[in-house]
Amino acid sequence: MKTILSGLASAALLIGLWEGAVRLFDVPPYMLPGPLRVADAFRRQGGFLLEHAAITAYETVLGFVLGIVAGSALALAMWLLPLVRRALLPAVLVTQALPVFAIAPILVLWLGFGLSSKIVMAVLVIFFAVTSTYYDGLRRLDAGLADLARLYRVGRFRELIHFRIPSALPALASGIRIAAVFAPIGAIVGEWVGAKGGLAFIMLQSNARMQTDMMFAALVLLAAMVLLLRFAVERATRRLVPWQRED
Repeated sequence: MKTILSGLASAALLIGLWEGAVRLFDVPPYMLPGPLRVADAFRRQGGFLLEHAAITAYETVLGFVLGIVAGSALALAMWLLPLVRRALLPAVLVTQALPVFAIAPILVLWLGFGLSSKIVMAVLVIFFAVTSTYYDGLRRLDAGLADLARLYRVGRFRELIHFRIPSALPALASGIRIAAVFAPIGAIVGEWVGAKGGLAFIMLQSNARMQTDMMFAALVLLAAMVLLLRFAVERATRRLVPWQRED
């Protein structure tokens, strides 16, 4: 509760400074609209904004879930099967080295302007964080547990199930928290390249029409989406690793 209240207080302070700066320096609305103008955009186009925010939220959440599943499965496969690691790890690294704006047009070309390209883009953006952190956690088993597994001559698969996976859950939780921040980026980049709807679609249309207040309204909704997703993930990962201390 204290975290929520402090967050609301910080938001109120930033909004106040924003409105004060706009009025003090007499900034033209087409360059930087004040919070009151953005609020008026919500009043006039609230339904329209929420409709497109729902599209981006759907793309983000579905890409987030699929990215976690794909990243976790790949990390498990790489630890369990060294051949898979040698074959796929270079490809994973290459996909993450490529800038997302270079991949997005290709996905739109292959998958079209619908939801598919945006969801795949979100998966590509986040699954490396899950794969790398989870795989690292699977590799770094406590020395005592490793000795215990060798003492009882546990097979590789049983070692994975009974020792490696429980030990690596905190690392997986960290990867999921990181992914929660990056998940909307994939959807937004995909929409920016080409889309029929979504918050980035609104930003592009508003920018072309010099409707800066609508652009900022879309940005506010995007920020709220990121914060809500991060909050939900924080609560979920605490249940995933309840024994992990958080200072």
